[in-house]
Amino acid sequence: MAGKNDPHGSNRDICDDFRAQIREFLGTRRARVTPEQAGLPLYGGERRRVTGLRREEVALLAGISSEYYTRLERGNATGVSESVIEGIAGALQLDEAERIHLLDLLRSAGTTRPPRRRPAQQRVRPAVQRVLDSMAGTPAFILSGRGDILAANHLGRALFSPVYADPVRPPNNARFVFLSPHATEFFRHWDEVAGDTVAMLRAEAGRDPYDRRISDLIGELSTRSEEFRRRWAAHNVRMHTTGVKLLHHPVVGDLDLPFETFPVPDGPSQLLLTYTAEPASPSQDALNLLASWATANDDIERSAPGNDTEPADSAETP
Repeated sequence: MAGKNDPHGSNRDICDDFRAQIREFLGTRRARVTPEQAGLPLYGGERRRVTGLRREEVALLAGISSEYYTRLERGNATGVSESVIEGIAGALQLDEAERIHLLDLLRSAGTTRPPRRRPAQQRVRPAVQRVLDSMAGTPAFILSGRGDILAANHLGRALFSPVYADPVRPPNNARFVFLSPHATEFFRHWDEVAGDTVAMLRAEAGRDPYDRRISDLIGELSTRSEEFRRRWAAHNVRMHTTGVKLLHHPVVGDLDLPFETFPVPDGPSQLLLTYTAEPASPSQDALNLLASWATANDDIERSAPGNDTEPADSAETP
C-alpha cells in the first residue's frame, strides 16, 4: 500500500481500483456465457470448475492468445487495440452499454491523472427551466448522471413529492430507492427500478471515475444499504432511456407512465426526463387529479404528503 507521503500513492491506488474493476467486470461477463451459448463444444464427462466461459475460451473466440487475454482481465490495459476490444465484446456477448463501459474502464486504467477536486455545483440554464415550466401537463425533470434531480416543473415535483420529502438537496433517485422506507411502495416494481438504478450508476461511474460526487454517493449507499452492495457487486450496466414506470402516489394512487429521456446540450451528463400517460386512461385521470392537487399546493416540498398520508381514491378530490 502506498505511504501517506508517497506523491504517487494516490495514482497507484486509483490504478489498482481500475484494474480490479476490469477484472471483476470481465469475470462477471464470462460467468454468464455458457460454452453452448458461445457455440463451443462441451465434451462429455468434462468437469468444469467455472459456470461460464474459461479465459482461454474467451481468447479463442476473440482471436487473441490466452496469455494476452489473461493479462487484460488482470487490468493490464496498455495499448489495447480497437479490434481486440471488439473481439472480446463479441466473445462475451456484450450489449452496447456494456461495450461502452468496458471502453471507459480501459481508458481510465490507461490514464495517470490524479483525482479531480469536488466539481462545482451543477446548474440548469434558465432557458432549460423555462422549457420545463412550459410543459404544464407533463411531469418533467432535469437529472444529473448520478441521479440528482437538478430541476423540475411543478407537476414533476408533485409526482415525485415522496422523493422531495428527503431533506437532503438536491434530491437523488438512487438515495431514495435504497435508503427511503417508502421507495418500495412508491415504485410498484421496486426490484426492477433498483436494478436499473444501480446499472445506470455503475455506467456513470465508469464514464467519469474521477467525479467525487459519484464516488461519495456510491460510498454512502454501500455503507448504508446491503441491497445496494449486493447489486453493485454484480457489475451490471445499462442504458435505460425509455420504458414505462409503475408508480403508487400517496395522493392519487397508481399511475402507469411511459417515460422518455433526452440529453441536454451543454450540460455534463444532464438528461431531460418526461412522463406521460395514455390518453383517456386511468393514469391520465390520476395525473389530472395530481395536477389539481399541485395547483392547490404551491409549495410542493413543504406540503408533500407525509409518511402517514393515505392514498386518495381516484374518484375523490384531494
